[in-house]
Amino acid sequence: MSKHSGTASARLRADYMRIKRDPVPYVMAEPLPSNILEWHYVVEGPEQSPYEGGYYHGKLVFPMEYPFRPPSIYMITPSGRFKTNTRLCLSISDFHPDTWNPAWSVATILTGLLSFMLEKSPTFGSIETSDYEKRQLAQQSLSFNLKDKVFTELFADMAEIFKYSCFHELERRICAKKDDYLEMTISLPGGSERIEELEKCLSCYLSSYLLTHLNGLAGSQSSYFFLVVIATLPSKHYQEVIYFDRCFKYTYKNP
Repeated sequence: MSKHSGTASARLRADYMRIKRDPVPYVMAEPLPSNILEWHYVVEGPEQSPYEGGYYHGKLVFPMEYPFRPPSIYMITPSGRFKTNTRLCLSISDFHPDTWNPAWSVATILTGLLSFMLEKSPTFGSIETSDYEKRQLAQQSLSFNLKDKVFTELFADMAEIFKYSCFHELERRICAKKDDYLEMTISLPGGSERIEELEKCLSCYLSSYLLTHLNGLAGSQSSYFFLVVIATLPSKHYQEVIYFDRCFKYTYKNP
């Protein structure tokens, strides 16, 4: 181990202890277990900002010369403020080694990143979007992060909370779509006579849909699971449930 890398590791361990003792508001950070020079962070969107309700995952890549040289800063989660997986040009990043102060710590960097995120000043790596677009991305940030292996491993407790938060929101929207569909069906000729059986069929289908999402099934697995469920339903309701499946998935993705 070189003198520089040893100094960087020692300083980063000290920064880590400091952050655990005195957390940065709205930010969590963890180094990779296999490489202390790469840290991952999660910024929680502050209240009364376009990012409220959002959780933004990114990373800091430190040089072996840290703290005498600044890190590279990236954001991974789409935010509407920064390009994803792109080095950001900030006064606290490796774009500006001339303005870097070795006394600054990981906490200083994360505080500065959050501050700049809440501004509208352009820089290399920033993008311009409306507040509406930022709020939409904030709502989508949880499901985006849960697909990221590093995020779910480093922030396991947070990922579990997010997973069930997304699950219950999906469950709420599913029930609302089912009720809307049944209400439409009962208004059709003869609808009231078959509503009870159809409701059982839809409940069976929607339960399978929830389990599919909860267990993280995707692609061919998800399609196979759906066909198995359809096969257990009365044949006279095949077409209705398949039609509902198409309508539900379209309206869920386009609320």
